Amino acid sequence: MGVSPFEHSRARVPEELSARVPAEQRGPGLERDAVRLLVSRGTRVSHHDFVELPRQLRAGDLLVVNTSPTLAAAVDGRLGHARVVVHFSTRGDDGRWAVELRDPDGRGTTRARAGGPAGTKVRLPGDVRLVLEEPLAARSERLWWGRVSDPDVPGLLRRHGRPIRYSYTERDQPLSAYQTVFALPSGDGAGSAEMPSAARPFTARLVAELVSRGVQFAPITLHTGVASVEAHEPPYPERYEVSATSARLINAAKAAAGRIIAVGTTAVRAVESAAGPDGVVGARRGWTDLVVTPERGTRVVDGLLTGLHEPEASHLLMLEAVAGRAAIDRGYEAALRGLYLWHEFGDVHLILPDDSPHAVHCSSNPW
Repeated sequence: MGVSPFEHSRARVPEELSARVPAEQRGPGLERDAVRLLVSRGTRVSHHDFVELPRQLRAGDLLVVNTSPTLAAAVDGRLGHARVVVHFSTRGDDGRWAVELRDPDGRGTTRARAGGPAGTKVRLPGDVRLVLEEPLAARSERLWWGRVSDPDVPGLLRRHGRPIRYSYTERDQPLSAYQTVFALPSGDGAGSAEMPSAARPFTARLVAELVSRGVQFAPITLHTGVASVEAHEPPYPERYEVSATSARLINAAKAAAGRIIAVGTTAVRAVESAAGPDGVVGARRGWTDLVVTPERGTRVVDGLLTGLHEPEASHLLMLEAVAGRAAIDRGYEAALRGLYLWHEFGDVHLILPDDSPHAVHCSSNPW
């Protein structure tokens, strides 16, 4: 696979395009929906405010939304005399947790550190101990399976945790800033280590407007783990659930020629994991190791609402699977030229099928 113009010309997103604080903190009277919306229909690109989303969709479309709540997944610890920060990522079926150890950088955020070795002991608040046992994956030692002396890790996170924060953000935020309007408490305390951020700009008012226009919603759950910020590794197995009700909603909308639009890459992974070879979605729950690539394609999802990803991010392959490489390159070039904001508090990108009768020859944008 060659290098796209976006990757070639922009090895990294300019630092000034990182969204450092949530939209509602950028000025008086602003709400979460005060972000911009880039819309791609094939290689045609247009620019909007997020509050215009209902006018970009049509009756019969269905939005797949992730209900996973965000955890306060970062906890301070001690490794010998050294300070470390433990990012709790994913709970295994055997009670262990996949964790990432990071070094505090003195600015309230963290930097990568070498993982392991097996037997490493970390002291956590409340006289709790974490012991690293083995790497999560043979190809990377960033994440380790670890056993915690107190099995009530959700309680530990509630008492002593804070949201995971990366260096491009300006300051710590309350956990509420990382919850989406779709987040639901999990009975077992499970959740996402990092916010399913594509849904963050939605407000109750906007959801009501979408419903009033005939747009449907199908909830799924996928508990996302800790991202590979430095190395951009492909996603590892994550827990998910697609209910029988949501499967019926998706199949019925598809049969009625409605467009299935995933809100976030997590929603794509969950729905595609629950789909059979014929594209029919069934009730499924468990672990998914599916990586959606252009070669694999999508069987269910027609469109995607997502944030803006770094040029090296593995998520870009999923975007190309939905829309094709030319469309994604064109959209990202427009986002860079238009000074859109990146990351979880940034602007969003709506990727739709090109339904223009002259799609091959038509472009609404001079970029």
